[in-house]
Amino acid sequence: MAVQINPSILSADFARLADEARAVEGADWLHVDVMDNHFVPNLTLGVPVVESLRKATDTPLDCHLMIENPDRWAPRYVEAGAGSVTFHVEAAGAPVRLAREIRALGARASMALKPATPIEPYEDLLPELDMLLVMTVEPGFGGQPFLDIMLPKIRRTRQLIAKHGLQLWLQVDGGVSASTIERCAEAGADVFVAGSAVYSADDPAEAVRRLRTQAEASRCAH
Repeated sequence: MAVQINPSILSADFARLADEARAVEGADWLHVDVMDNHFVPNLTLGVPVVESLRKATDTPLDCHLMIENPDRWAPRYVEAGAGSVTFHVEAAGAPVRLAREIRALGARASMALKPATPIEPYEDLLPELDMLLVMTVEPGFGGQPFLDIMLPKIRRTRQLIAKHGLQLWLQVDGGVSASTIERCAEAGADVFVAGSAVYSADDPAEAVRRLRTQAEASRCAH
């Protein structure tokens, strides 16, 4: 599957979100971090902002819900315009039912794992998903350093996806930058969320292109 780069607006200027969304128009998706100050110790944005972003950009929205009770809230984000909705398995009451509901509403269903959550107990859920997100930092704040100890987990997840013959995207989020993206790609990730690595650059669109080139080269080499 092709490499995808998803800039995270968590690192963007929230006073200029429409402009910041347009600044990365070469990106595959725009990653929208939704935090409720309960599941994670931070508060960001919600449904109204997603609705506004949907009108402001043609780039599809990839909403990552770091919230309690995603079973209740995830469908609202599909209705708000998200093309992909990620819920945390640690917070979901009925992950299979939720994934099916997200898909039935017309979006891609994705499940996220915090760093300490193993993939193996959820092997049987993989066919219900369109994407699996392996967090490479503790969720809650942007700009954290990449956790190298997650690389074996990315590899194991890629092996499980291959074992079942699934067309499942494998996303990584947290500390993804020019110095870490090649290791993530080599381990088997194909969708990369990059926040500060994109939005702290003088030219965010060029930063997206560079990250894509690095990830593609690493995958070809392996």
